[in-house]
Amino acid sequence: MNTAEVIEEVTAFGIQIRLEGDDLLLRAEAKPPASLLALLSNHKADILTLLQSGSGRLDHALLRLECACPDYVDEGRWQRCISDARRFLRSWGSQAEALGWTAKDLFGLHKPPPNPHPSYSRLSRYDETGLCWLLQGRVVVALTTTIAAIESYGGPPIKYRQYHKPALGPLGDSLEDFT
Repeated sequence: MNTAEVIEEVTAFGIQIRLEGDDLLLRAEAKPPASLLALLSNHKADILTLLQSGSGRLDHALLRLECACPDYVDEGRWQRCISDARRFLRSWGSQAEALGWTAKDLFGLHKPPPNPHPSYSRLSRYDETGLCWLLQGRVVVALTTTIAAIESYGGPPIKYRQYHKPALGPLGDSLEDFT
């Protein structure tokens, strides 16, 4: 079993894995079975290496995301993002890497402020949110070096811009509002 399969099996049980120094910190609703703990123990070095690395590979970034729900993100949205990201990487992963899409472009989130308000959500900043967080069950139908076209229900594809994403605001604060 490789590291990706171990992480997928462990997280499917509902275990979240975080890095704390050189140790893995596990969070789970129920006590994990001994077999899963043994599996984690056998692959601990590989998981630590993966979590500590800043590897730009998109599949490694997804594995890091799968390990634990980011702070200030709803767990349902996190699970949806993982599902969408797996589908995206199966269909577009090689092309995305060849076109220069990065882990931040796909999985990026707003950096939380020092003392966020209780209602703060890292997904509230569209201009700093990666593509996979925004798919929410929709699929990418075309990909270029700077734009992903996302299927829309009953209309033209939605354009996701890799750069120069306009912040959401009132009508008229973007030239595209007039086209």
